[in-house]
Amino acid sequence: MWRNSLRFSPKLVISNNSLHLSSISSSAANDVARPPLLSHSLSQSHSYSPSPSPSDSLKLGFQRPDGFRALSAATAVDLASRASKASYWARHYGRCYWELSKARLSMLVVATSGTGFVLGSGHAIDFSGLCWTCAGTMMVAASANSLNQVFEKNNDAKMNRTKQRPLPSGRITIPHAVTWASAAGLAGTALLASQANMLAAGLAASNLILYAFVYTPLKQIHPVNTWVGAVVGAIPPLLGWAAAAGQVSLNAMLLPAALYFWQIPHFMALAYLCRNDYAAGGFRMLSLADASGSKTALVALRNCVYLIPLGFLAYDWGMTSGWFCLESTLLTLAITATAFSFYQDRTTHKARKMFHASLLYLPVFMSGIMFHRLSDNQQCLTEENSESSVELSLSSQDRNVNQKNKLRNSTDRTQVRPPVSYASIAPFPFLPVPSYVSS
Repeated sequence: MWRNSLRFSPKLVISNNSLHLSSISSSAANDVARPPLLSHSLSQSHSYSPSPSPSDSLKLGFQRPDGFRALSAATAVDLASRASKASYWARHYGRCYWELSKARLSMLVVATSGTGFVLGSGHAIDFSGLCWTCAGTMMVAASANSLNQVFEKNNDAKMNRTKQRPLPSGRITIPHAVTWASAAGLAGTALLASQANMLAAGLAASNLILYAFVYTPLKQIHPVNTWVGAVVGAIPPLLGWAAAAGQVSLNAMLLPAALYFWQIPHFMALAYLCRNDYAAGGFRMLSLADASGSKTALVALRNCVYLIPLGFLAYDWGMTSGWFCLESTLLTLAITATAFSFYQDRTTHKARKMFHASLLYLPVFMSGIMFHRLSDNQQCLTEENSESSVELSLSSQDRNVNQKNKLRNSTDRTQVRPPVSYASIAPFPFLPVPSYVSS
């Protein structure tokens, strides 16, 4: 065996030398310059083995992993298709949830709730509490609006304005919408209970029930639904105040009163503009029983007049400065002018002008009341100033009274006393001269 190995080694050396010689000849044939120490490079060639190129691997008989590459390409295509489907369904259901929640209306509700929170705060506003309150209000409002569309699916399918909503168009099923509404309502109420207080959570839950289970069916029964809906719209600012202050006071009723009276002309204009759609959907609105539109316009005008004293009350109760009283009065007179114009000329153009004026009124009113609001310290200063002015007036009145008393006493002392005669046998002239009783 050793001999065989010895015999094999020269052959291996010869074969190696032949390989090197062939490489040298090929390099010479290709005019490639070699270093001068060829023997050293040949002796060290066994320790250096460069990685074969793809062409070398093909020459040596190795094959490319085409099956693995095909498998990876198929996996990438499958993942891309799955991601595309997931993105499509996410956009689809996100759009459905957005429309079910009536997102723009819900954001308006959140704005009124946030304004109530700011007004109910003291000298410092808890911004984290404000964010939690707005988030909880948004969830509850989305739940109420979703349940409203669940109950009015058949009615919405008959109206041009609402027939493309998710439920009438068949883009989402009723069980799915009910699940979404229930989850949003419970989450929003729990969020308000944990991050704000139980009073705010109770107001949110009661408002959800009032909107979804009282106002919604009442729309198909009696025109009084408009006033019930106005109560629903007036509760969110009260919710925000309760979340900030933990209680409800007389000042907390000012912004809800503004929301209540504002909604009547707003909805009267909308009901007049969309009365044909409401009639097709089976809703009982005041404008449907009022062919001339006089009652609708009168109700709108009356509630606009009710808005006029709110700016003065905000100033008189110490909530805002006197500038808000002036600005609110001018703003309310402007919307009242559009309502009066609609009352005089009951046309679609006048109703649309009143509707646009109502859209402008609310954000300007809320911005003004927040800008001119007085904090607790400023309210205390105004109260102290009023008390000091009252005390000054009382003291001045006391001084005047004392001066009058002194003058009266002095005049009493100097007043001529009636004569007292020792003998009262008048009118005889021979009686003695009467003497005066000394005091």
